[in-house]
Amino acid sequence: MGKPDNNTGLRRIVRAGYFSWKGFRSAFKHEAAFRQELLLFVILAPLGFYLGDNAVERVLLIGSLNLVLMAELLNTGIEAVVDRFGEDYHKLSGRAKDVGSAASAIAQANVLLVWGLVLFG
Repeated sequence: MGKPDNNTGLRRIVRAGYFSWKGFRSAFKHEAAFRQELLLFVILAPLGFYLGDNAVERVLLIGSLNLVLMAELLNTGIEAVVDRFGEDYHKLSGRAKDVGSAASAIAQANVLLVWGLVLFG
């Protein structure tokens, strides 16, 4: 039996929030792609709120931007774990990084699709 977990209830939520904020700051500090995508979010989210004719359109426009940030954060995490094990090339390490990058690219393509259909469809 392991030691009791004292991180329950509100304490767990506060700690989770702290670690999430720490990860957000780390991505901002170390990842140029995340900073660029965050800048686009800051510019486009208010525009999406303004251009959406109703709540559903606003959620689609702004939500698609959120997905880009989430995909980039996950991609950054994958890259950090792979790099943690060394700079030597391994086909599985390369595959993991490529798949993370592909997820980010799909999220970006989703923004184009959603914005194009909502605004011009």
